[in-house]
Amino acid sequence: MANIKSAKKRILVNRTKAARNKAIRSAVKTSIKKVEVAVQNKDKEAAQAALTNAISTISKATSKGVYHKNNCARKVSRLTKAVNSIG
Repeated sequence: MANIKSAKKRILVNRTKAARNKAIRSAVKTSIKKVEVAVQNKDKEAAQAALTNAISTISKATSKGVYHKNNCARKVSRLTKAVNSIG
């Protein structure tokens, strides 16, 4: 355990930030899974709705610094490609 006051504070702040990042990552993963399930079921309307929600969630995570912008772009691109593949 840290003895210095500033080090103790850093530990607390890092725990708080880690919990926040974990919650945001979890929300992103959930939204991605919803799109993938809709694509597997070949439900175009549900996939489109889930995609809109997923893009919003991913963009928010990127703006908060949880994901790198290229990682965000890659996730959005793959989801969009999957939804567009539904014939």
